[in-house]
Amino acid sequence: QVQLVESGGGLVQAGGSLRLSCAAAGSIFSINDMGWYRQAPGKQRELVAVISSGGSTNNADSLKGRFTISRDNAKNTVYLQIDSLKPEDTAVYYCNAVVLTTSLRDLEVWGQGTLVTVSS
Repeated sequence: QVQLVESGGGLVQAGGSLRLSCAAAGSIFSINDMGWYRQAPGKQRELVAVISSGGSTNNADSLKGRFTISRDNAKNTVYLQIDSLKPEDTAVYYCNAVVLTTSLRDLEVWGQGTLVTVSS
């Protein structure tokens, strides 16, 4: 079993910054891609950014520039740095990982989400 635990969300003023963290724990042999998604009120969940185990990154076209994804493979942790926050960034941010378990099963795992609220 594998769990993803996110942290770092909260209330921030427009123009501020936040760093979200997501730590994977459990029966992990290795982790392939890790990513961040977000879901704003009344909208569908959308990709923010994804990072491979080798560090290659891919951001959603509409979200390039203010969102930086990184990871620490030794800690099984992925980060999302968000700068110049805007009210429209208000959403629940979800962590996602593709994990190879110790029983050699491929597993896609989601975190419980962390709320980011940006005030104007």
